[in-house]
Amino acid sequence: MLDVAVGVFLAFTVVAGTVEARSYWELAGGLAVVAGSVATARRYPAVSLGVALAGALAVPFPYGDHVPVWVVFVLVAMSYQAGLRMPRARPGILTGTACAVLGLPIALVFGSDGLGDWAAMVGILVFAGLSPWLLGRYVRVRGELARTGWRRAEEMESRQRLVAEQARLRERARIASDMHDSLGHELSLIAVRAAALEVASGLDDAQRDAAAQLRTSAATATERLREIIGVLREDAAPVEPVQGDLGELIARARASGLLIESTVDADGVPPMVARAAYRVVQEALTNVAKHAPGAAVTVRVTSTGSRTDVSVVNAPPPAGPLPGAASGHVGLIGLRERVRLVGGTLRAGPDAGGFAVTATLPHGAAPAELSENSDDDAEPSTSARELELARRDVRRSLIQAVAVPLALFSMVLAVAGIAFLYQWNSSELPAGVYERLRAGQPRAEVAPQLPERERVSRPVRGEPPLPAVPGVVCEYYGTGQSWLNNNYAAYRLCFADGKLVAKDRFAEGAP
Repeated sequence: MLDVAVGVFLAFTVVAGTVEARSYWELAGGLAVVAGSVATARRYPAVSLGVALAGALAVPFPYGDHVPVWVVFVLVAMSYQAGLRMPRARPGILTGTACAVLGLPIALVFGSDGLGDWAAMVGILVFAGLSPWLLGRYVRVRGELARTGWRRAEEMESRQRLVAEQARLRERARIASDMHDSLGHELSLIAVRAAALEVASGLDDAQRDAAAQLRTSAATATERLREIIGVLREDAAPVEPVQGDLGELIARARASGLLIESTVDADGVPPMVARAAYRVVQEALTNVAKHAPGAAVTVRVTSTGSRTDVSVVNAPPPAGPLPGAASGHVGLIGLRERVRLVGGTLRAGPDAGGFAVTATLPHGAAPAELSENSDDDAEPSTSARELELARRDVRRSLIQAVAVPLALFSMVLAVAGIAFLYQWNSSELPAGVYERLRAGQPRAEVAPQLPERERVSRPVRGEPPLPAVPGVVCEYYGTGQSWLNNNYAAYRLCFADGKLVAKDRFAEGAP
């Protein structure tokens, strides 16, 4: 549809520039150039560029006493499309060079104006051919660069998602390892007590057999638990005590230099919930030590009959974060998985210049569903945001590349138009004054009736011969005819020896 629209517009410029001049051969040639360049623009851009450049060869040969302006429109449109669609620059360079080598000598040798036609050809090839082609190449290369960069960004984000999944699995492995240590310990105690009961006095044979079976079952369960969870324990063995105490954890953090104000009320909390609360406080204090050294920390752990609330909030660091790589949020990802598995919710983010980690841990709840719109994924990804910003920059650059030249051209055109209209209107000689002028009148007598300046835009053809008087000087003034009329007309007043010797009115195209 774009190609069709461009073709229709270019065909209109050809028709508008040739019909009035009755230049039918030029009309046929222009339409052929438009059809050939538009038809090959998408699949064969080098051919399209060559056809458009070949149309530029018509510039040195004015048809019907006019310069074919449609050539510029065709060349600008097709050069830009060729630069945008060419995968390689070499075909476009060779095509443009060939047309320039062929066209410039033709313009210089066969053009009616010689060097002027050659200069016009150079200007058209540079500004209507080369500049749009380079602009198209720039847009194409920039688009390819952006697409390549964002493909790599997507690959990096895929890797980041794999790291997050590994962090979740690692946290599950830690939980399984904790369960192995705690549950294995309890099963071992059961086996020991069953063994003691087996050798106790006062039991009959049936009771001893039952105790022996209980001891054997406990030992077998312990061994199977070790076999099932042992692999996980190899990869992610616990790095802190299984039955961690929050008081001891906070005391160790204070001893390391953290300024902590704490309130801990965790009596009667289920073991898995207590373990999750321990991990929340531990990870939050670790992050404070790493990213907010010297900041004051407030720890609140409060428990009711149905849930436990954990809050760790730090003030802004007085000296800023430690130098080094930014956090990968892997610890928070694992922590969120730990909280999810006990049915709770975790929130982590900036708070009044500092950072806050809060968790709500229900007692006896089932694991929460793993939402695709969790805190890690709620906001658009970094690459998606950067891609949108880059797209905005590309659109802005393209708009600027088109709008700035158009604005400058419009400004120059407006200033030139205002100057032209002022000069045109201030150089008109009223028809009544012209009729009253008589040959032989002194120049001093005629001067008060003349406009303040002469006409610059006047007919280039149809001017009668100058009077055969020595020292004749002619002045040109407007006739009041509109500047929209292409057949310019002018009054010519010729003076010699301070007297008016001739007055004439001539127009463009007059015999």
